[in-house]
Amino acid sequence: MSRVFVIVLDSVGCGGAEDAAAYGDVGADTLGHIAEACAAGAGDRAGLRAGPLRLPFMTRLGLGLAAQASTGRRWAADPAEGPVRGQWGYGVETSRGKDTPSGHWEIAGTPVDFAWGYFPDTQPSFPPDLTAALIREGALPGILGDKHASGTEILDELGAEHMRTGKPICYTSVDSVLQIAAHEQVFGLERLYELCRIGRRLCDPLRIGRVIARPFTGDANTGFVRTPRRKDFAIPPPAGTILDRAAKAGRAVVTVGKIGDIFAHRGTGREVKAAGNMALFDALLGEVDTLANGGFLFANFVDFDSEFGHRRDVPGYAAALEAFDARLPELEARLRPGDLVVLTADHGNDPTWRGTDHTREHTPILCFGPGVAPGSIGRRETFADIGETAAALLGLPVHGPGRSWL
Repeated sequence: MSRVFVIVLDSVGCGGAEDAAAYGDVGADTLGHIAEACAAGAGDRAGLRAGPLRLPFMTRLGLGLAAQASTGRRWAADPAEGPVRGQWGYGVETSRGKDTPSGHWEIAGTPVDFAWGYFPDTQPSFPPDLTAALIREGALPGILGDKHASGTEILDELGAEHMRTGKPICYTSVDSVLQIAAHEQVFGLERLYELCRIGRRLCDPLRIGRVIARPFTGDANTGFVRTPRRKDFAIPPPAGTILDRAAKAGRAVVTVGKIGDIFAHRGTGREVKAAGNMALFDALLGEVDTLANGGFLFANFVDFDSEFGHRRDVPGYAAALEAFDARLPELEARLRPGDLVVLTADHGNDPTWRGTDHTREHTPILCFGPGVAPGSIGRRETFADIGETAAALLGLPVHGPGRSWL
């Protein structure tokens, strides 16, 4: 019985979304612009990397072809050595928004068909009733921030005041999100999680997609650093995801990274956490070795987005892509006959783009595994085709608008 592994390279978009104008993102292209920057020398960093973008494994799967098909522009990274050996194409997001839940839910077969709620780019940004209830129910002396902000910059701005006053730092972005940052020792990690649970309930009527706990450590002298103990408290997805169907059928389900948080821990089976892309890859390989036949694994590699996209770090993003690509042969070596690996993304986060937010883009879809016939799967009109392809291979019921390319 086949196994399916869907691996999301968080934010690794490939440009070209037709509705990008509605999001202020016309011209954004995460992969294309990273490749062009590296080719021009703007991806060099001493001691990290230099030269053109080199992704030999994914390029052999058809990554460059997918990027060119999406944008109509030449792929500026190093070309493939030898014939294409994977299935390749690109996906078009139909869900509203350009955030993590929208992309992942659609990948899983259930696009978002409702309008998310957002907080305005004003100060204060949050409704007074929400702020008052959060302070009252959380027994807080008040809150700091109350605006759109970069998650790292706001720590530099307000971290010391937070430590002095005990007020948590609350901020948002163009995404449907309430983020609450607090010092792990001064405020307390479990207290932060409980405050986010309160915030989750208060944000439900506003259709805010996620409330995110952003713990950090450090001080004003040494600097403030976010820790890996982030937690996302998400609205539950629509019914019928590939996770729901696999769980109902009694299949082994493993979710790696923040997938459990994104799907509100529904149908997410064995949840595996690790800090950083390489630790996540180690964990992924261990699960590949033990996943039962007929099982489904869903993984998210968040560093591309959180560490490099939002921080507009082209060399860091390029180095992370190259490090990930270099480990894919280890994954391929562990596959069994009938297995399918799908590499994709949930949105873009062009590190050459203005601001610090996600970008509305197409996403690459690359497939490989023993017996997978190479070739184009073309333009997929919804990310949900990924979930339906997984369902078809696993013999699970069909659901929603997606269509398998098998």
